[in-house]
Amino acid sequence: MSSPLGDSRATGSPPAAITLTLPDGQTVRVRLHARREVPGPQRWRYLVGVPSWIAQPDGVESAEYTVWVTDRQLTPIEGVDLSGVPTRRLPGPPPQPAPGWVVRPAPECRGRTVVHDAGCRHAAGGGTELGAQEAMDALMRDGARACNECDAAAVLVPALELGQGHG
Repeated sequence: MSSPLGDSRATGSPPAAITLTLPDGQTVRVRLHARREVPGPQRWRYLVGVPSWIAQPDGVESAEYTVWVTDRQLTPIEGVDLSGVPTRRLPGPPPQPAPGWVVRPAPECRGRTVVHDAGCRHAAGGGTELGAQEAMDALMRDGARACNECDAAAVLVPALELGQGHG
């Protein structure tokens, strides 16, 4: 029998426990309902149920808020089997990984550039595709900066700082 996610696992599989890291660094135990492969550099999305509560006239009722997240926000719990989680893969061969980085002109200032993760929404629509070393070289040029809305600032800037004074 096929599930609504398009896979051959049984529908109604119980969710698996997993840990979700929230944007402020807090962690919470959530329920992993499904996973699906999508095009792009972060190929997997995970449907998790986050515990929450709903105020009712006679008190508070437990509820679950569901949201799709990437693996960057999830940490498996030791001993929890994730093999029963419904999984939907893209049809055909696995997609080729996107180049890691894209450099584009800075929208706010002519002559300046911004380096983005290839999956960043600001990288769409053009720019030059770069490998990791080329991206770091691009950041070292005058007028260049790393995007703060994707992984560019979090990954490339610390890597550049590690290399200072060692060359």
